[in-house]
Amino acid sequence: MSEAALLFAAAFVSMGFDVESASPPARLYALIALTALAMGLRNATVRQLAVPDMTTTVLTLTLSGLAADSSLAGGSNPRIGRRLGSVLAMFAGAVIGAVLLRWGLAAPLLVSGVLSAAAASATLLFNRP
Repeated sequence: MSEAALLFAAAFVSMGFDVESASPPARLYALIALTALAMGLRNATVRQLAVPDMTTTVLTLTLSGLAADSSLAGGSNPRIGRRLGSVLAMFAGAVIGAVLLRWGLAAPLLVSGVLSAAAASATLLFNRP
């Protein structure tokens, strides 16, 4: 829920922000700080979960794993489905985010916050010991 809160705060800060001139600069720095904290929390969470090949912001690691472990490189393609799914999910997210930018910077941040809150809520509801 902390990541969602940071993304909602970033969306609020981005309302009325002029991307072309990057002004006012204080808003730009606030956006950078809020989204950086959100990404850091996500990375720390994924690292704590220790799920192999499910990197979040380091797509390059997944892509290099796909290439290095491929049958073309003499590998056995371990967890290829998970790796490809991770790459496709990130690509789809990038496309959706780019489309949402048509409605301003706040739109993709709000959608990200909603999805993050939904994922956290689902984890709390369905992942009870």
